[in-house]
Amino acid sequence: MPGATREHAVGLTIQEMARRSGFTEPTLRYYEKIGLLGTVARDKASGHRRYEPATVERVEALSCLRSSGVTVSGMRRYLDLLARGDSAAGDLRDLFAAQAERLAADIEQLQLRLAYLRGKADMWDARVRGDTAAENRAVEEITHLLQQFSH
Repeated sequence: MPGATREHAVGLTIQEMARRSGFTEPTLRYYEKIGLLGTVARDKASGHRRYEPATVERVEALSCLRSSGVTVSGMRRYLDLLARGDSAAGDLRDLFAAQAERLAADIEQLQLRLAYLRGKADMWDARVRGDTAAENRAVEEITHLLQQFSH
């Protein structure tokens, strides 16, 4: 193909797909095995996997979902809904909205953990400096933060 890049001429190798997506090679093989990737083309000469543009797009979408905390079953649901087309638009909206809420809750917990770590650093810094008042303030803040952690 004149002007075609190597990627579009023969597809990405599994190593290239792993680097591009952030998934490990075993994860890509597993996702193929359980049907998340559809049929992955094979090089006729070697039999090695070759990820063609449509599969690359699917893997990249799954990578975005996974990095947002979507489970394998959630990815499967997404692909099933996507295959239904526009009739599934409401269900897709609900799927993404629910995941966004879960992610927001995770971020809130991470912000609490960050504040806790900073508070502990402040407490130990105050102790190093011999500032008892600052150390007591830090301990109060840490105690308040600990009460906010979900169990």
